[in-house]
Amino acid sequence: MTALGFLYGTAPGRFLLRGLTRPWFSRLGGRIMDSRLSALAVGPYIRRHHIDMSRCVKDRFCSFNDFFTRRLDPEARPVDPDPEALVSPCDGKLSLWPVTPEGRFPVKGTEYTLTGLLRDEALAARFTGGTLWLFRLCPEDYHRYIWPMDGTRGPAVRIPGLYHTVQPLDRGQRPIYHENTREYCLIDSARFGPAVMMEVGALLVGRIVNPPDQDPAVRGREKGYFAFGGSTVILLTGPGAVTPRPDLAAAGGAEIPVRQGQRVGTRQTQ
Repeated sequence: MTALGFLYGTAPGRFLLRGLTRPWFSRLGGRIMDSRLSALAVGPYIRRHHIDMSRCVKDRFCSFNDFFTRRLDPEARPVDPDPEALVSPCDGKLSLWPVTPEGRFPVKGTEYTLTGLLRDEALAARFTGGTLWLFRLCPEDYHRYIWPMDGTRGPAVRIPGLYHTVQPLDRGQRPIYHENTREYCLIDSARFGPAVMMEVGALLVGRIVNPPDQDPAVRGREKGYFAFGGSTVILLTGPGAVTPRPDLAAAGGAEIPVRQGQRVGTRQTQ
């Protein structure tokens, strides 16, 4: 049995999980990953996950988090040049979920509501009948993310919560996207209409780092990054706003690997 299987699949594990998912535990993990001693784990981690370091802007790191939040050469993640293309904000595994007219969407056996996700009934109503784009980042992925579209950005909204794992093992057992710490903002895009971009923290992710920048959202410009651990970016688009890429539309909720800057959809013309 894996460690996550023990934590989520057994009574003793679930008892331990009460503490492990609390914010203080992720903050403690973050401090450890910021320490100089943690840099010793960088080499083994790179080898274990077969991470290509050839496009990284530096090759020496003062801590594990310094490595984990590394920057790549901009040419390593080119952005689709077509302004009509909705691009992936990050590396990860993407699944699409239709939002019902009642504002509900099922993810891997667990039913969620937009109101529960956003904690804003009026905002949730604007996206009923739309699409939820779920980008799940794994520990080996590049953990910086960009704006997927141009537009005017609203203020950041932070919802404190827990830090459950976002690995597939747990989904279907707990409503993690209602429970986990998350931060989002509204994007008012001339091409794609209103959209919401949300970052969701996960087990051992103590920080969602979005600089307090009030400039407009600029397609392809960096928005922020996650500190150590797996995590998720969620994008909400309104009904009839975006036509998903054919392979994504046909996946039926299955995860498709994507890279930052790749086209994942196209503006839907009326």
